[in-house]
Amino acid sequence: MANAIRFLAADAVEKAQSGHPGMPMGMADVATVLFTQFLKFDAKTPRWPDRDRFILSAGHGSMLLYALAYLTGFDDVDIEQIKRFRQFGARTAGHPEFGHVAIAETTTGPLGQGIANAVGFALAEKIEAARFGGEVVDHYTYAIVGDGCLMEGISQEAISLAGHHKLAKLIVLWDDNGISIDGRISLAQSDDQLARFAASHWDVTRVDGHDPLAIAAAIRQAQGSDKPSLIACKTIIGLGAPTKAGTEKVHGAPLGAEELAGARVKLHWPHDAFVVPANILEAWRAAGVRGTAERQAWEQRLTHLDAERRALWDRLANRRRPAGWHDAASVFKNKIIAEKPKWATRKASQEALEVLTAAIPEMIGGSADLTHSNLTMTKATKPITPEDASGRYLHYGVREHAMGAIMNGLILHGGLIPYGATFLVFTDYMRPAIRMAALMGLPVLYVMTHDSIGLGEDGPTHQPVEHLASLRAMPNLLVFRPCDPVETMECYEAALDNVGGPSLFSLCRQALPTVRRDAGENRSAKGAYVLAEADGQRQVTLIATGSEVELALKTRDILAAKGVGAAVVSMPCCELFDRQDEGYRRAVLGETSVKVAVEAASTFGWERYVGSRGAVVGLTSFGVSAPAEQVYSHFNITADAVADAALASLRQES
Repeated sequence: MANAIRFLAADAVEKAQSGHPGMPMGMADVATVLFTQFLKFDAKTPRWPDRDRFILSAGHGSMLLYALAYLTGFDDVDIEQIKRFRQFGARTAGHPEFGHVAIAETTTGPLGQGIANAVGFALAEKIEAARFGGEVVDHYTYAIVGDGCLMEGISQEAISLAGHHKLAKLIVLWDDNGISIDGRISLAQSDDQLARFAASHWDVTRVDGHDPLAIAAAIRQAQGSDKPSLIACKTIIGLGAPTKAGTEKVHGAPLGAEELAGARVKLHWPHDAFVVPANILEAWRAAGVRGTAERQAWEQRLTHLDAERRALWDRLANRRRPAGWHDAASVFKNKIIAEKPKWATRKASQEALEVLTAAIPEMIGGSADLTHSNLTMTKATKPITPEDASGRYLHYGVREHAMGAIMNGLILHGGLIPYGATFLVFTDYMRPAIRMAALMGLPVLYVMTHDSIGLGEDGPTHQPVEHLASLRAMPNLLVFRPCDPVETMECYEAALDNVGGPSLFSLCRQALPTVRRDAGENRSAKGAYVLAEADGQRQVTLIATGSEVELALKTRDILAAKGVGAAVVSMPCCELFDRQDEGYRRAVLGETSVKVAVEAASTFGWERYVGSRGAVVGLTSFGVSAPAEQVYSHFNITADAVADAALASLRQES
């Protein structure tokens, strides 16, 4: 049965002339034991909620996953998909992609992301079990990781948090083959990985990865632990390849016809490419439906949930938001308009989250050790602790890398909407996970505060300059920069309605006035709108986001005093504005007016809105350490400077 995996993988890579045969050949015995004896799954009902989760963190070995899908009988991976590995239009992509094949619980490939995702899956299982009870939530998360996953720094952040939270149902199987692309691991590493995991409060053990009895015993022992478990599986990469096994030559390249033929002889596999003997395939297909009875028993247990928990379960399973949450948001906005508070948008976010987390119980908050700066904990979100997972707030510690990837695991598991926070400048640490969320279309929420030079005294190390432009360049990510509490709630509403991708909030530290006077329509949901029209003919359109909207309104008054009609456009989300029809976009920006954009960040990207006739007031360098007002003045981001830029553009017109 293990050889069936080995040769499906080697033959597919050979046919594609691209891929990684070594890992599937080396880990075939481990995968066979796991899928035939331990993994709780039903290949014919692949999204059964209480299935065990299997994460292939070492995603370059994707043919291991595809071979398992075909052999166990997943409907979406037939032999033709195996033959079309890595080809255009095939579901069997070079690295496993969530949504392409049902067996892929997450998209993996960037090393380290998968093991951190697995921590998120295991955390979600513990949280959901506390909410619904062990009779309907009781499953393991297994992950296969490689040396590269453990070299990446994100792995330490993830395993540290997993050990702290005593995620006993997380079992990691390490493909301990001692080889990376460059050669032996000893070229770059001499760590004692078992000691590292043990220091992070994991159970650890080492086994021969080609001894099925030893593998089974280790998994059985791990299932009985009260800690997460690492099983170091000593394997030979490319097992069976007569001259390349155990070397980097089998890591990321086809074996070659001669080597592949030699492997068939050595492993006593006299079958043609892509042929699996009937008796072996039947044994695998039996393993694929081994969990059917367990699934059916679970379905019966689900019917015994009390009415309240069953209604919640059904709503979450169908990914429906609770009734009335938009009404709660509307009440908040009308109250804001009446009271007109002067808040930083991070404070406005906190107040919005108070309303939303009370109305939407699946929202799970968190921060990378900046809770009191990000303002992300609410009355409804008590902390999740190692002893009590019934809360709704995760203290991630200073672990931005892992926080992003763990949130992806939380949402992929199902039943939760995670939001996580840090300073905007530290999205640099989270970027791989944000990108993976965008690629997978996961509606994760990122609450990023201290969003410009306006944070002042912390200086250029903490003042984000290029971050907004670079995040806006990422496909399928909505970047929101609201200007006041009304816009902030509108942006949260738009983000929660955006079920096909992640959303990021860019929030300021400095207090801003409430400038909106209406709350009937979610104007932010269109990305941009006319906040204040010109008195008389519009000659200038001032485009601003976030904290600079107040500045644009002051500029409008300056220009009005000079006899120049200027409109102010608030643009809280460029991506949503770009999705609107051309007529709306032209009406908002004004077809004949001079356009001037102002944002206390990089000027990059604004040229597409202002055109060659317009101007952009912003930054072309890093910031400085000083009080916020002095920093703005130093960089000439003032109402007078914006007015001067508008007048200069008008003079060029004439």
